[in-house]
This record gives sequence, structure tokens and C-alpha cells, in this order.
Amino acid sequence: MATEKVVAETATETASSELSNRELPAPPSNYMLRLDMRLLPVLGCTYTILFLDRTNIANARIEGFEKSLHLPSNGYNTLIWIFFIPFVLVEIPSNLIMGLPRVRPNIFLGINMLLLGVISFCQGLTHSYGGFLALRFLMGIFEATLPAGAAFLIVEYYTRKEAALRFAVFFTFGVLAPAISGLLAYGIRNMNGTQGLEGWRWIFILEGLITCAISGGVFALVPDFPERTKILSAADKEHLLWKLQRDKGDQKLDLKSVDWVKVLGDYRIWFPTLMFFCCDMTAASMASFIPTILTELGWKAAKAQVMSIPIWLTGLVFQVLSGWISGRIGYRFPFILMGIAMVTGGWIIQLIYSNNRGLAPEIRYFSLFLMSGGTFLQMSMTITWMTNNLRGRASAAVGTAIILGIGNCANFIASNVFITKQAPFYPVGFRTGIALTLTGAVVCLTFVAILFVHNRKLDRKRRELGDSAIDDQVEYRYQY
Repeated sequence: MATEKVVAETATETASSELSNRELPAPPSNYMLRLDMRLLPVLGCTYTILFLDRTNIANARIEGFEKSLHLPSNGYNTLIWIFFIPFVLVEIPSNLIMGLPRVRPNIFLGINMLLLGVISFCQGLTHSYGGFLALRFLMGIFEATLPAGAAFLIVEYYTRKEAALRFAVFFTFGVLAPAISGLLAYGIRNMNGTQGLEGWRWIFILEGLITCAISGGVFALVPDFPERTKILSAADKEHLLWKLQRDKGDQKLDLKSVDWVKVLGDYRIWFPTLMFFCCDMTAASMASFIPTILTELGWKAAKAQVMSIPIWLTGLVFQVLSGWISGRIGYRFPFILMGIAMVTGGWIIQLIYSNNRGLAPEIRYFSLFLMSGGTFLQMSMTITWMTNNLRGRASAAVGTAIILGIGNCANFIASNVFITKQAPFYPVGFRTGIALTLTGAVVCLTFVAILFVHNRKLDRKRRELGDSAIDDQVEYRYQY
């Protein structure tokens, strides 16, 4: 087995060198479309699960689960942030395990999703606050593997130009989740009393069953990494590897002899992660508190579930359009700044409401559309920007894990600054949201300046020494 592994790795490296020295004709088949249809729906569903979990607890809240489980005053917020402790800690080890030669992504992700579905199902059966707390912690462990692993695979299969639209589509599945959850909650609430169970319990039971069902698709459809994939013909696979090599150079695919200190301290990972953290504060706040805010605007629980759907669909539209345009023009940061401006406008409206307490409900409702469009636009664009500027499988594995792990730590803040006793005005929550949004703008502009200086130095070196003096895995132009 060890000999076969060495031979396979040597063959991959040799093939990569040969591919870099010649042009390949266009493949006979449109394999990219088939690849998109095979990869994006099933990987997108793994991200849907993350947002379903974020929103189903918010929907269960307005259906009375706090009273049913006798939650303490801060119990709801605790249930939100306890999930993210293992979620953050597990992401990096999870991606590194998935990147090992003997680990198959479909098996790894499928098992974790199946276990996640079982735990989600059990949430609907628990009868104590302590039991629910324990299940939330376990969910964080298994759910951590899904979005980071999916993003890792997308990075490995697409060029930098192709990645923008693909990540937009991937994150679109996350935006769809709250809309789906709202519809499910609206329908499931009518199941109150079915089999002697309260309506909120069916939210977790049915969504747990859905997760288990989706895991079957993960087992069957998720492919291996590009150099080992069996879903493409030999000619299509050769063309894919050639295209990736031309775009990213001779990347190091194994995880041996990696300078982990350098990888873990890479500013190209941490700047986008901080930006993602800042915009995820808004996403976390919306997912957790939109149903509650809508009921406070005067809509009853049933209508509040439905009225949340257009908000999430707005995020979907902005996300896909920005990904498509960005992929064509090759820039990321202008779209991120546009998203920040939209979110800032939304937070300002919420803050005015908090201070004056006389703002028309329609205006506050409109602000949620601004926040949704701007937030989800930023999320897909930020992770695309980060992965565009990384090289090597180790960096891709660590980068996607950190940005989706540490970036999601904003949930710790969101779950503690939206204080139940301050409802419906949430002054601390709204001020924190606008402060972090503006911080994201500063980080974005600083990152652009650093990349600009790097590219200027690299261009000067190319002019003086020529391309032969440049290592394409260390010194390459960064994308803005």
C-alpha cells in the first residue's frame, strides 16, 4: 500500500509538470457543467444545514420552546453560543483529516452529516434544558466538518476566476435555508399536538430527518479530490488538472513537510477571516432574532415566519449577481465595500429606532433587506478573495477552516449583545453591529493596501530579474 501511494503521488507530480509545459485543446465534453451539477448542489446542502440549525432554534423560540423547557433568562443565548465552542475548535483538524490520502471526502462528510441528523432529531425529544444544551454542544462537533470541508473541495476544483460564482452559489444554499426554515416552521406549527408532541418539537424532528436524508446524497455524490477523481473521463480529468496548474502553479498537494507556523500565521488568511467575522455578526443576528423582531413589529407568529422569507431571498439575489459580475471583472473588494455600505445603512435604521422608538415598522422591515443583501454578498466574496490568494492544499485546508470557524465566532457576540430584557430595542446589539461593520471596512481597505504594495514589489522584481527568478508558489500577483 505504501509503495502504491508513493507511485501515485509521483505520477501526479510528473503529470503536473508535463501538463504545465504544453497547451491542451478544449475537452470534447462540457465537463465543467457536469462538475457544477455534481458538486455544488450536494455541497451547498451541507451549508444549508448550518443555517437551518441557526434558524430552527429561532423559529422554535417563537413557538414556545423556552417556556416548555423552562429556560433561564439567559438560556436561549447560552444555547446559541455553546454550539460554537466545538464548532470553532474542530474545523481545522477536520479539514486536515479530510485532506489525508486515505480519507475519502464523501465518506468523511457523509458520516458526520448522518450523525448530525440523528442529534438534531433528538433535540425534538429532549425534555430538559441540560439535555438540550448537551445536544447543542454535540451538534457543534459534527456540523463543524460540513461547511469547511465543502469549501475546501470547491477551492480544489476551480480556478480563481471560476471560484467567485461557485462560492456565490454555495453560499446561496445558506441563504435559502432560513427561507426554507420559515416555510417549514409555518407548516410544522400546525402539527402541534400530533403524536402528543408540541409544534416546536416537530421543527427539530423533521429537520433532523431531512439532514439524514441529505447525508445519503453526500455518500453517493461527493467526489474525491481532483487528482483522484473518478467522475471525469481521462481526457476531461487531464484538462482539469492542466487548467488548475496553469492558474495556481505546481501546488503542493500533500500535507507533509508543511511549515505549519507560517500557514497558521498567514495574513492572507487572517485579514479575510476578520472581515468575515465582522459581516457574520450581522448574519448571526439576523438568523437568531429576525423572527422575534418581526413579531415585535406587529405580525403574529405564523405571519412572522412567512414575512422573513423575502428578506433571505434578497440576500440570495445580491449574492449570485455579485459573484457573477466579480468573476467576470476579477475584483472582489469593491463588492465587499458595497455590501458594508448596505449593512451600515440597515444598522443605522435599527439604531435610530432604538434611540427614538417611533420609527415606522415598514422602515425597520426595509432595513432587514439592506442587511441581508449586504451581508451575504460579503460572505461569499470574502471567502473567494481569501482562497484566490492562497496556494497549496495545506493553506486551502487551513484557510477555509479558519475563516468558517473563527469567522463564525461572531455568534458568541451576537448571542450575548442582543439581551432579552432589552427587546425590542436592543441598543447594545445594534451599536455592536454597526461598530463591527465599520471595523470590517477598515480591515478591507488595509488588506487592499497590503496586497497593492506586494504586487508593486513583484512587478518591479519581474522587470529586473525576469520570470525565471520568481517562485510561482511564493511570489505571485494577488487579486484585489
